[in-house]
Order: sequence, then structure tokens, then C-alpha cells
Amino acid sequence: MAMQTSKYMLANERDSLWGLTVTTIGYEEINEGDAYPTRGHADGYYFELSKGRILPEYQLLYIIEGEGVFHSRTVPEAHLREGDFFLLFPGEWHSYHPTGRRGWKKYWIGFKGDNMDNRVRAGFLSPQKPIYHVGYSAEIVQLYKQAYAAAQAEEAYAQQLMAGIVNHLIGMMYSLERNIELKTRNQAHVDMINRAQLRIRESLESSLTIQQVAEELGVSYSNFRKLFKEFTGFSPATYQQDLRLQRAKELLSTTDMSIKEIAYQLNFESPDYFSAKFKIKTGRRPSELRNQ
Repeated sequence: MAMQTSKYMLANERDSLWGLTVTTIGYEEINEGDAYPTRGHADGYYFELSKGRILPEYQLLYIIEGEGVFHSRTVPEAHLREGDFFLLFPGEWHSYHPTGRRGWKKYWIGFKGDNMDNRVRAGFLSPQKPIYHVGYSAEIVQLYKQAYAAAQAEEAYAQQLMAGIVNHLIGMMYSLERNIELKTRNQAHVDMINRAQLRIRESLESSLTIQQVAEELGVSYSNFRKLFKEFTGFSPATYQQDLRLQRAKELLSTTDMSIKEIAYQLNFESPDYFSAKFKIKTGRRPSELRNQ
């Protein structure tokens, strides 16, 4: 027999300024032969499979068992399987249902706000890619359970707590799938970039160059640079420089070393070059941070 638990949440005007508010959260189990969708949804949430629906919010759904089918205005048909997230977008027609003999078990959480709107505008998330294959994760399940417990307790500032959990889930969804894709394409490249990052981090106060890192790893500089940026989003030189500037902030705040000593210890060409790069990165000169 189908089983569903859900909670619908209210948010005040102050909550909305936080950037993300939660509207609904729940869990359902659908077995073979059960009617779908289940009854008991609030107005605007229930839908007929043939007609689908359009929501005024985002929803993030996670299948922990079973499989199903998803349709939307931009995705004619896609298969859903255990360990899949699928993301619903406001104003985007969609329909979905479990298939096969096992039915499915899934969690969902609905939300809205500038946080998500900005990610969509920036191209991080799109109705053209609503499904993320990340596999089963006990940590993800626990996050949904924490959000549901917060919704049930409905204590003061529950919206801010649940917003943090939603952002955690979105971040996990986005990063887990991309790391899985990178490792699937070439595990050796992933291992190489991980070694490179560690080598650079451990050598901030040495004269190590990016060309030397590439040579140590047995790859051409141009290929290394391309792979490094694909994996990290930074060029290796920028990665090294930003870590050195981060280390400089620490030395300025916690030691009595002079700006000149810090510049040369971290292998900048000169104190003036160090100061210029530091201001570009932080908005302040090293002397301003030191005086503060």
C-alpha cells in the first residue's frame, strides 16, 4: 500500500530576504499496483499523469529505491533510477511516475528564492538538464530527514535551517555528478590533478613552477594546464598564486614578518608585485591589512 508523509511550510517576508525559503517536504513509498500520484497533496501539488502540472517553485526529488519516467516541456522522456536527483523548475510543465515491479521510494523538498534564481541565470542549473545521476548516499538521505524533522518541529528560524540543508543538497548534487563524470572519463587524469593540487599546496614557500609540476607528472605543460582547469576551474598558475595570497593573509594577521619578508618567502617577484596582486585579490594593500 502506498505511503506518504509530507509537511507544507509557511515563510514570512523576513524569511524571504534570506534568499531561499522551503515550501514543502516529504517522503513517499509506492509499491506495485498502487495508484499514482498519491492523494493528500495540498492544492496546486496534485496532478494527473496525462495532464502533468506546472509549479510556482523548485522541487528537488531523490529516488532511493526503484525507477521511473520523467517528462517535461524541454525533456520529452527520461529514465529515472535509484540514486537519481531530479529537479523541477517553476513555470516548467512536467510529469513523472514510477515504473517497473518495485515502484519507488523518494524524498522531495520544495523551495523558492533568489539563491536558486541566480544559479539558473548563471547557467549552473537548467530545465534542459533536470536529472543528476549521483548514486545512493546515506548522507543525502540524512539531510532530507534533518529537513523533515526541522519542518515537523517548526521552531523559530526553521526556515533558515532548512534553507541551509537545501543549499547543501544542491551543492552535493552538482558536485557529486561532475566528479563521477570526470572519474568515469579518465580516473588517471583525476588522480594526476589531485596529486598536482597537493604538490602545489605543499610548496607555496618554495620556487616550484607549474612547468616543474607538469614535468614531475610526466605530461606536457599545455595538456596539464587544460586538464587542471577542466577539473578545478582555475589555471594552475592562478591556483598557485591565489593559495600564496591566502597564505600571505595568514602571515600578515598572525606573524610580525615584514611585507618584504612575506613577499620573498612566498616567491613573489618583488614586494611591489606582491602588493599589487594582493590588492587585486582582496581589495586592500598588505599594509592596510597589517595596520587593521
